[in-house]
Amino acid sequence: MSATIYYDNDADLSILNGKTIAILGFGSQGHAHAQNLRDSGCNVIVSNRKGTDNYRLAVEAGFEPVSIEEAVKQGDIIVLTLPDELQAKIFREQICPNLKKDAIILTTHGFNVHYQLFDMPEGVRAIMIAPKGPGHLVRSEYVKGGGVPCLIALDDNCGDREKAIGLAYAKGIGGTRGGVIQTSFKEETETDLFGEQAVLCGGVSHLIQAGFETLVEAGYQPEMAYFECMHEMKLIVDLFYQGGLSYMRYSISNTAEYGDYTRGPRVITEETKKEMKKILTEIQNGKFASEWLLENQVGAPSFKRARAIHHDHLIEKVGKKLRKMMTWVNAKEF
Repeated sequence: MSATIYYDNDADLSILNGKTIAILGFGSQGHAHAQNLRDSGCNVIVSNRKGTDNYRLAVEAGFEPVSIEEAVKQGDIIVLTLPDELQAKIFREQICPNLKKDAIILTTHGFNVHYQLFDMPEGVRAIMIAPKGPGHLVRSEYVKGGGVPCLIALDDNCGDREKAIGLAYAKGIGGTRGGVIQTSFKEETETDLFGEQAVLCGGVSHLIQAGFETLVEAGYQPEMAYFECMHEMKLIVDLFYQGGLSYMRYSISNTAEYGDYTRGPRVITEETKKEMKKILTEIQNGKFASEWLLENQVGAPSFKRARAIHHDHLIEKVGKKLRKMMTWVNAKEF
């Protein structure tokens, strides 16, 4: 079944006239949504904690950030761009007591709505507008006259009014220029988490690290292992991005293409796919969500330990040294 996709002509920005849009958080998505909506003529207010870099950036962008409570009191559309693991507590303690009747809760990811972590007051509806790109791209494409495609989802209590508001919001951030795809909170959340864990973050990063370790343990120089397993990944991903797997295979050597077909299945095996299915099941049944929320309730010790271990891996140390040799790389060192 083909996806339903909406474009500029399907959205009426004037629906947002007279409404106050409260953006909670001025991070990656928040800064882009706030500025794009303001440039589209919408009335936007921003909330961010004082003393933070994002607070300073909001002020530099011409906003006067207020507290969450004040933003919610003023807002007709409350936009949550805060970290997933913080949203339920903030919703319960700071958002819910201050919501207007018939306010709209708008999220950029379905996590908290799908796993029913919000106790939604009667009359309050939830909409999701999720750009399929990071905030800096949402902003830069809008400024250039383009737009990053978005997903739209509506909770079970939404009707035509809420759908029209969602599409108008998507138009305000530039999403209808690229196209807005109809989905559900369930579908967006489960596919997004699976993609992150099995492929985009967990899968790729551990594949790169395992390849690097295999070469180093076999006696090859770490610098050579870094170039082959980390640095050149961008070249391949750029080809994927431009034309999919077929264009990548068209662009590489015949030797590399033959190795792809014959050796790739020995690395990504049926056992790998079985494990992917287990990961998907843990997402579908809520096991991962419960695990992640519990981890944060006790101060995230396992998360912080894993972050420190991987930050100090040899591939990171070698990478920092080699990136200094590549003046064309806009290196981001942490």
